[in-house]
This record gives sequence, C-alpha cells and structure tokens, in this order.
Amino acid sequence: MKFSKDFLFGAASASYQVEGAWNEDGKGVSNWDVFSKIPGKTFEGTNGDIAVDHYHRYKEDIKLMAEMGLESYRFSISWPRIIPNGDGKVNDKGIEFYNSIIDECLKYGIVPFVTLYHWDLPQVLEEDGGWTNKKTVDAFVRYANVCFKAFGDRVKHWITFNETIVFCSLGYLAGAHPPGIINDPKKYFQSTHNVFLAHARTLKDYKKLKQFGEIGITHVFSPAFSVNEKEENKFAAYHANEFGLSWYYDPILLGSYPEYVLKIIEEKGWTPQWTDEEIEDIKEAASLNDFIGLNYYQPQRVIKNTEPIENASRDRESSTGAAGSPSFDGVYSTVKMEDKKYTKWGWEISPEGFLEGLRILRKRYGDIKIYITENGLGDEDPIIDGEIMDVPRIKYIEEHLKAVKTAIKEGIHIKGYYAWSVIDLLSWLNGFKKQYGFIYVDHKDNLNRKKKLSFYWYKHIIKTRGEDL
Repeated sequence: MKFSKDFLFGAASASYQVEGAWNEDGKGVSNWDVFSKIPGKTFEGTNGDIAVDHYHRYKEDIKLMAEMGLESYRFSISWPRIIPNGDGKVNDKGIEFYNSIIDECLKYGIVPFVTLYHWDLPQVLEEDGGWTNKKTVDAFVRYANVCFKAFGDRVKHWITFNETIVFCSLGYLAGAHPPGIINDPKKYFQSTHNVFLAHARTLKDYKKLKQFGEIGITHVFSPAFSVNEKEENKFAAYHANEFGLSWYYDPILLGSYPEYVLKIIEEKGWTPQWTDEEIEDIKEAASLNDFIGLNYYQPQRVIKNTEPIENASRDRESSTGAAGSPSFDGVYSTVKMEDKKYTKWGWEISPEGFLEGLRILRKRYGDIKIYITENGLGDEDPIIDGEIMDVPRIKYIEEHLKAVKTAIKEGIHIKGYYAWSVIDLLSWLNGFKKQYGFIYVDHKDNLNRKKKLSFYWYKHIIKTRGEDL
C-alpha cells in the first residue's frame, strides 16, 4: 500500500523555537521572551533570542525542505510579531515576514499549514491575566482575523491553537511554563475554557470570510492505559482519559463538556466562569471544525495513585513529560514499565499505543478528519565521521508511519503526517540539548545547517509514498 497522492507528508516548527530576531522589525515582547530569562527555568539558561535564526535564514531552510521533498510545512505565526502589544496596531513588517515565508513555500510547491498560536503570547496580555482573562479571547479573535485577511488568499490550512493542555497545565498547575503559576486548578480550567471559546469564535469568523480553506485545532494525543486488569487501575485510566482527552476533544468535536469532569470540578469549585452565550458558541462551532490535529509522542501507563501530592513546583526535569508523577488531583499516577521502550527523556516509544488510541478516538467521535501534526524523536544525535547518524529517529518515525498506514487501512481518516521537527530547534525548557530535526544546526559554527541521515530517508519515503514501509 502506498499513501494516497492527497496525503500530505510534512514537517513542523514553531515561531519561538526557530525564528530568533526577538526584538527586530517592530516585534513585541512575548511571554517566552520574559519567562525563558528567569534563572533556572531553562536548560543552561537558553532562550529564543536567536534560536536557529530562521527569521534571517528562512530561504535557505525552505530550500532544504524542498530538497527533502516536503509537501507541506507546518509553522506558527508569532502573535507579538503581528500585533506587538496583542491588541493594538498591526506591525506591517510582521505581515511582510510571513508573506515571504508563505511565498517561498509556494515557490517550491510546499503547502503552508499555519498555526496561529504556538505558545508565544504577547507579554502585555500575559501581564493582564493571560488566558484567564476574557480580553485575551477577544484579542486573539481579532489577531486571527488579521492573519486570515493578510494570508488567507494563499493559506488554506489553519490551526487555531497548539496543545492547550500543555500551555494551560504547565502554566497554571506546574509553574513550568508562563505564567509560572503553581497548583491553581480554578485558573487552569478557566484558561482552557477561554481557549476553546477563542477557537469557536475564530472558526465562526473564518467561515464567514468564505476563503474556502480548512480550519481546526491541534491537541496533545496521549491516551491513558491501565497497567493491568485491576479495577482501581482501569478506573484510573478512565479518569485520566476523561480529564486529559475528553475535556479537550469533546468541546471541539461534540460541542459540549464531558459530564464526568463537569460534576467533579463543580464539587471542587473549579468550574470556569462562563455564560450561556459562550457555551452556545462552543456548541455551534463543533459543526464548523474541519479536522483535528494530533500531536502524538507517547501514551500514558497509569495506576491508582497512593502517594500524597506535593503542593510544590515541579522542577524543569520533571516537567518534560516523562512518566512517574501523580496527576494534579491525586487520582492517578503515570508509571514506567519494565517491558516498554523509552527515549533518553523517559518518553515511551509505542506505535501500538498510537494505533489503539486512534481506534478509541474513532469510537467516541466517529469519522473525523485527522492530521498527525507532530510526531518525532527527541534525542542527542551521534556524529560519526562528520555525518549525523540519527538512526533511532528513522526507526521511530518508520514505526509510527506503519501505524498510520494500518489506521488508514482500517478506515481511520488520516490525511497528513507532520514530523516534529523539520530542523533542530530550541526545545523550550530543554534548550538545544534535545534534538528533533531532519536538519542539524551547528551552534559552534555560525548555525550552519547540515542534512542528517533521516533527511535522506524521509526524502525516499515521500518520493515512494511510503510503499516500502
């Protein structure tokens, strides 16, 4: 079986992680520009001031993408580059930059797939309550409309938000991402609702413009499985999936919040402040959603938690997604299992968990259109005789593409695969130590680019439509 001609093979990046030029050409300050400079927040104090300088080297980078045969490039727009203070004057230089990126992609026949929000919030809005403030919702909808009008003639694939669960939970529960708030479930649930509301209102506006593109949202896809058949652990997995999947997917795809979670957060006093009109907006937008984007790296293996929860910040190392922590509400714990394979960062490698999760998703939501918007291996790549021999990355992506192929054979509606990431980039809290790209960046030699072994392998996969997998 080959992947169909209309299946998009791509790779992804995000503005803060690649662009640099943090204060050039009228760009405003983002929450990450501030947060990453707080001592101890990132590995070796790394930040995105320069990142991999994609802002100045995008032509070189997109030429390499074309050489690799990429059919689509998923990138994000920096909100503070477009509207420096979040809700004021539009920065023409920001519009110009993304026009250049889009046009450069189209020059090579690469489909631009644009994410509107990949975590870099204008700092002015962050200081005014960030995603807990309804003003941010209004500001986002306006920003999205600016982007649709500036780029929508050429961009026909839009993602509103990337990984709401990450920027909300690490921002308001773990304190590991901006705004660095620890253990405030009330703010956490409020921020998630406000994001879903911003998504819903953005969809409604986009459809009114009749630009004839498609729009959706990208969520973390990390299905939870019980470690055994014990009822208490099976319940732990159910609870984990209701809070980690249903709370995020139900409002987008069904237009309503899951009853199980609603009941618990009401009892605990964590229910967001919302209006009937907001709930109606979310309900209406569910039918306008064209696709769901899934970022899959690993499943969760869970047991009933028996440990007391420490009301303290997780350190950087324990906020990187590795198993071994209790849930914020103390109901379940994620665990490492001896019979599973793990990356150097403690993330389970499980194409089987991916496939099983896709089946669970179809059972709950029916035949939805899916893009795999991120999937890849974070590693420290070996350099042998001057060549970057990232064989583990090839094996990882190969196994997951096989799972995608099986899912398609089973009738699951997957229309594209975006490897994370197109180029080695700033990995948020992990700095440049954790590598994901097909293209190597040499930080000891003027950020020079070099093709890895995986670059040539992925080129072959695209050219042959994955026939050899």
